[in-house]
Amino acid sequence: MRPRPSPRTGSRATKVQYGYGGTRTVHRIPRTRRRDAQPIVLIVPERPTLLRRAASALGLWLWERRRAWAPAALALLALPAAAVGHVLASWTGLALAPAAVLPLAWLLRTSRRDAYPDPSVRRWRLALALAATSATAWAALALAFGPTAGPLELLWLATAVAAQVLWLRSRRTPAPTAPNSPTEELH
Repeated sequence: MRPRPSPRTGSRATKVQYGYGGTRTVHRIPRTRRRDAQPIVLIVPERPTLLRRAASALGLWLWERRRAWAPAALALLALPAAAVGHVLASWTGLALAPAAVLPLAWLLRTSRRDAYPDPSVRRWRLALALAATSATAWAALALAFGPTAGPLELLWLATAVAAQVLWLRSRRTPAPTAPNSPTEELH
């Protein structure tokens, strides 16, 4: 056991809150032998732990890229929302089930109206229709049977990953310009 320093000669350390949750250690060193000398106060910031620094870096990275991770956030919110919806009104799954066909009907209508679109446009339409159908079917089944029933967890994960990939891919590709657009006439 260490001997306690006397209040006259030893320093006292206290922790104080400073700024946004950071703590500082304040060391008060008593006066020297001269009567007119002021006490010395040292304020030393504490070093954050490695876990806190990693959490701060991860939080900052996620905040800077929050728009890019919007589908993942929506998928994470959909899981507890479906659980609450299942507990409160599981019949809503039966009401939502016919809506799962609407994206496929949209795909059929656009493919008939635009008979020969660009192959990349067809692929995008198919991917969007399948992702929307999968998400709507998962929501209907999760509301009816619970979000963790049977293979619904895997369907949720596959839909969330597909939506995230489609979102990142669509944000990366520039929008095509239409022929004879005003931007082409300026060049």
